[in-house]
Amino acid sequence: MAELLDTVPAGQRGLLRKAPAGAELAARPMLATLSDRREFAEEWVFERKLDGVRVLAVREGERAALLSRTGRHLNDTYPEIVDVLAAQPCADFAVDGEIVAFSHGRTDFARLQQRMGLTRPRDIEASGVAVTYYVFDLLRLEGQDTTRLPLRTRKSLLRRALAYRAPLRMTPHRNTGGAELLAASCARGWEGLIAKRADSPYQPRRSTDWLKLKCSQGQEFVVGGFTEPAGSREGLGALLLGHHDSGGGLRYAGKVGTGFDRRTLLELRERLDRLRVSASPFDKAVRAAGARWVRPELVAQIDFTEWTRDGMLRHPRFLGLRDDKKPGEVVRERAAVA
Repeated sequence: MAELLDTVPAGQRGLLRKAPAGAELAARPMLATLSDRREFAEEWVFERKLDGVRVLAVREGERAALLSRTGRHLNDTYPEIVDVLAAQPCADFAVDGEIVAFSHGRTDFARLQQRMGLTRPRDIEASGVAVTYYVFDLLRLEGQDTTRLPLRTRKSLLRRALAYRAPLRMTPHRNTGGAELLAASCARGWEGLIAKRADSPYQPRRSTDWLKLKCSQGQEFVVGGFTEPAGSREGLGALLLGHHDSGGGLRYAGKVGTGFDRRTLLELRERLDRLRVSASPFDKAVRAAGARWVRPELVAQIDFTEWTRDGMLRHPRFLGLRDDKKPGEVVRERAAVA
């Protein structure tokens, strides 16, 4: 693999530097910014926006580790991915990617939810959920920090550094795109696109060098409470959702009562009961009949059609809980100015 680094263009070799030991390099992933931009020049590349969980992988010698974007170890949850990384001819790398599950040819977060959090081999096998790890960036290779190299160079190295076989795949990209490509992606049932500057370095923060182009509204929300079920429904009626504002307060954004099956309703109720508190965590009064309050520790992925003028969600639908994002980081996503 040392020969692979020799293929880095001469003018870029000065950007390489010795990588820190351990998983330090994968501690803070680069994040994309929501955008309504649709026209792009030649210096951008386009990837499919995957509907899964962000995972960084580090291989050092015989050891391979999977880390969530919050730094939590996921080896026991996705052992088949650990195995394929540990079997790589290259024994020193760090990569960034997304773990997904498919349903009818599309990535399906709700299906992946059935696998998230499982750690016992028998439970993983019983779930019947196969996962795939799509990698799209290279942070480290053979002891060298590659994050300052241009994205195109990092992708070229990534393509040749690893041997791709299920459940490991490299995320393909297009060199041209915009409104037409996004429309075609949406028609195929995709989440959207990620547009990336081809000459950009990898920065451990949210950046406008990576842009999220979404097919529909949807983001994470903090669960601040729930309502009791009515009629024949079990578990709970709806989740009370919020996001943090610029001052750090938890702003109410409405409730979601669809997207649940019976098992999810019962499992959620059990978790929520353990988080019960007497006072509302929201910064302003919330009018919801039969409301029960909880510590704002759970993050839910919600799909919806639009925001109302008063900041409420229209037609929200529950997709699943996320364990890869901290509640304190959940804010209302706003499109960056093009």
